[in-house]
Amino acid sequence: MKILFEYNWEVRDEWLEWCKKLSPEELMKKRTGGVGSILKTMFHIIDVEISWIYAILEKEDFQPEYNDYQELEKVVEFSKMYRDEMREAVLHILKDPDAHLYIPWWNQTFAKGVILRHVIAHEIHHVGQLSVWAREIGTEPVSATLLNRKCIS
Repeated sequence: MKILFEYNWEVRDEWLEWCKKLSPEELMKKRTGGVGSILKTMFHIIDVEISWIYAILEKEDFQPEYNDYQELEKVVEFSKMYRDEMREAVLHILKDPDAHLYIPWWNQTFAKGVILRHVIAHEIHHVGQLSVWAREIGTEPVSATLLNRKCIS
């Protein structure tokens, strides 16, 4: 699972770099599907990752407001700000992935490893949406291949 988190982070960084080619208007344009726009989707990916991992660590969740991150540079910083903490947390959680945790907003108990897999799948799902939007605006999407990536070398 560690490799898949590293993969998601590597791909996310490439998407954030790809976003720099777009105007602020294009980044914030309302789109069909996802959470509404390219920028809001990038924010959402990061926010969800942090929220779930904080839940696993039984840390208090925070609710960042998208309105505070309506510039690409702020979303890039948001991603960077928590990366080291997320990396350490994933390694810690992987020591006991079968431990269970009650998630109040789902009113259910899940194994921590299952939650990590959910977080991985969530980001991959949204990357697929970004890829469709990239093609709709006539640009090449970031490659989704796992092969030949730094995370596996």
